[in-house]
Amino acid sequence: MRSWWRLAVLACLALSAACGGPGEAVARMVTRPVSWSQDGVRFDSVLVYDDAVSGRRPGLVMVPNWHGVNAIAIDKARMIAGHEYVILLTDLYGASVRPADDAQAKAAVQPLMADRALLRRRMVRALAELRAQAASAPIDLSRLAAIGFCFGGTAVLDLARSGADLRAAISFHGGLATDDPALARKIRAPLLVMNGADDQWTMPDLPAFLREMSQVPTAWQFVTIGHAVHCFTETEATGATGMCRYNEDATRQSYALMRGWLATQFAKAAP
Repeated sequence: MRSWWRLAVLACLALSAACGGPGEAVARMVTRPVSWSQDGVRFDSVLVYDDAVSGRRPGLVMVPNWHGVNAIAIDKARMIAGHEYVILLTDLYGASVRPADDAQAKAAVQPLMADRALLRRRMVRALAELRAQAASAPIDLSRLAAIGFCFGGTAVLDLARSGADLRAAISFHGGLATDDPALARKIRAPLLVMNGADDQWTMPDLPAFLREMSQVPTAWQFVTIGHAVHCFTETEATGATGMCRYNEDATRQSYALMRGWLATQFAKAAP
């Protein structure tokens, strides 16, 4: 399974040069493996940024949906990073776990959902690894944030609940439930949480989530996106029916909200 992952990264590297016209800068998207070990488990993540842009820029921990780090997630990280961010696309399962379908993804995610303290520890380590990358990548350590999708949104909210020093934390159609509502008092990162109005998997937990958020000492915002169900940013769910379905309008809206939230919070961090 690990060899498949490395082939995916190499494929992204091969496609990373975008040619400009005469006299234009040539964008070169770096897609670099980043690995670490924690509790005897090796994790293979990917650092993504445009190396043709000068100057340091915000760093984002990005957690993909429950299928984890794969070619689709790398492509999504490249699109979001553009010339604005350095992204650490984060492996939370371990290098030997690369789900090939929903059944395998469900099996991979269950241990972390059953042990939220473990999930928080892995997220805290991922943030530390993003910080460490500033030695070799153009990351502005005064502007760090986290974003996540579906299961990744749950993970990002748990990172915020750990009290992590972040300028922002953003969840797209993530799970809202927690094992310990009192952790909300530790949240330091301004939160932007976006879920579809018709998401039958996450919205039943909204009343409890809003009660939890009443304890948060920093800024937070919950956005309900109309006519959207679960997975609304996941292009692999294009044309799907049921409760996991891509929605282009909701994706465009939520990405605009994300960029606005990040710009606002990072501006507050400026000297």
